[in-house]
Amino acid sequence: IHFTENPSHMLLDLKVGNLTEPVSGRSWDGLEIRRQVARRIARFQCHQLAPGDRVFLPFGNRLEFFVELLAIWRLGACAVPIDARLTPFEIETLVTAALPRLAVVDDATDAAVVAALRAAGVGVIETVNTGDEEAVAGLSRLDDDALILFTSGSTGAPKGVVHTHRSLRARWLSLREHLGVADFARTLCLLPTHFGHGLICNCLFPWLSGQDLFITPPFRPEIIMRLGALLDEHRITFMSSVPSIWRLALKLARPPSAGTLQRVHCGSAPLSAHVWEEIRQWTGTRQVCNAYGITETGSWAAGLSNADVTVEDGLVGEGWGAVIKVLRAADTCAPLAVDVECQVGEQGFVWLNTAALMKGYFQRDDLTEKAVIDGWFLTGDIGFIDPLGRLVLRGRERDEINKGGMKIYPADIDAVVERFEHTGDVCTFALDDAIYGQTVGIAIVLNRRDDETIRALHQWMTAHLAEHKLPGRWWIVDEIPRTSRGKINRDAVNAACIGLPSLDLPKILAGGEQT
Repeated sequence: IHFTENPSHMLLDLKVGNLTEPVSGRSWDGLEIRRQVARRIARFQCHQLAPGDRVFLPFGNRLEFFVELLAIWRLGACAVPIDARLTPFEIETLVTAALPRLAVVDDATDAAVVAALRAAGVGVIETVNTGDEEAVAGLSRLDDDALILFTSGSTGAPKGVVHTHRSLRARWLSLREHLGVADFARTLCLLPTHFGHGLICNCLFPWLSGQDLFITPPFRPEIIMRLGALLDEHRITFMSSVPSIWRLALKLARPPSAGTLQRVHCGSAPLSAHVWEEIRQWTGTRQVCNAYGITETGSWAAGLSNADVTVEDGLVGEGWGAVIKVLRAADTCAPLAVDVECQVGEQGFVWLNTAALMKGYFQRDDLTEKAVIDGWFLTGDIGFIDPLGRLVLRGRERDEINKGGMKIYPADIDAVVERFEHTGDVCTFALDDAIYGQTVGIAIVLNRRDDETIRALHQWMTAHLAEHKLPGRWWIVDEIPRTSRGKINRDAVNAACIGLPSLDLPKILAGGEQT
């Protein structure tokens, strides 16, 4: 990745690779990509998109998403990729927080979402409506906002991670230094493009390094079932995924036979040694790495540059453009304190220092100050440094639910249920799941417990929450246990509920009587 003579400007002519959609068969080469970007620049100029403006992208995982992104950047604006599965209510919450001028949608965007955007005063553009006019632009600077990725708060107080062009390039340059680009020559993305793992590292790092990118719709079982054939057909050299996808692939898909895979990453959740070895055998390469990072650090901040090692549960590796500390304290003065760093093998809280750290949470300085001090970021994960200087993860302090690599924030669900008229109290928590790793459970105190109320609450949740956030198991309880400070301990609620029968929700929704 090169820069113009003025180092404050981002490069206008990034060395992009080809784009291909294996499922649809569509493909754009470099010339077509530049033509598509130029048309979108001209179209955005007609809509008077200006530097600093924000543009929602409530679609992804297709060719148009990437050229929209480049056009937005070249005009000095900021892209805000949004989960296409969000409800109109959730979209309205994010619009109120981010105040986008425009939104670009595709033919699969829910009509109710489009209506919600327009009702909120956002200008809506269809991605295929570009016209034939072409234009060029070069208005972005390295310290301009490039991406806002919302990690929670779609039903309440949104938390949007802001990355500048500088922080993104710091991540890509560190990956190039530690991993090179040769193994990424033909990269496959099965992950959503609205969060850091899928977008920043799996897609943009190889693609903006001139490598070819192959994109599929995310988390489609029918695609995972033919993963081996897909890898062979397109001679894929690199792919990244999450443990839940591998659990399905290892059971349902035949292994690849062409031997093209050079490197494989598994991220967004810890990887067990057993599954790690199974992935090695299935893929035919020992270069399988449990890449570690979070949205705030530009995703992959640590891993194994050479993954031909003896695997163990939770093993991550060394920092990729990041300094890792494991401390005994989890407060924001910890990095500066004396004698708080753990000894080798001693378990503590994981802190990261990296040039790829976010600018902050969008218009939430209060949250930024709690998470970052003097460039050190508290990850919320628990681990230790082994005798070889490698990070090993052992758990997490955060409440988030990791459903197949997709992070679900219990507070978002709590906020919706609390607004239901008959709710007295609520606690959402993670449940172990054989396929997804974790899924969603919920304990609710209701002032009315009849089936009609249960159905009304389910309807309320369906209208306000994306489908993947809907709890799969419900417990109706007399009270939610809290700490002496009045806080919910979600693990304690989980433990209290697991031994009790949950609602037969399908029967109630079908009109049967609850036993």
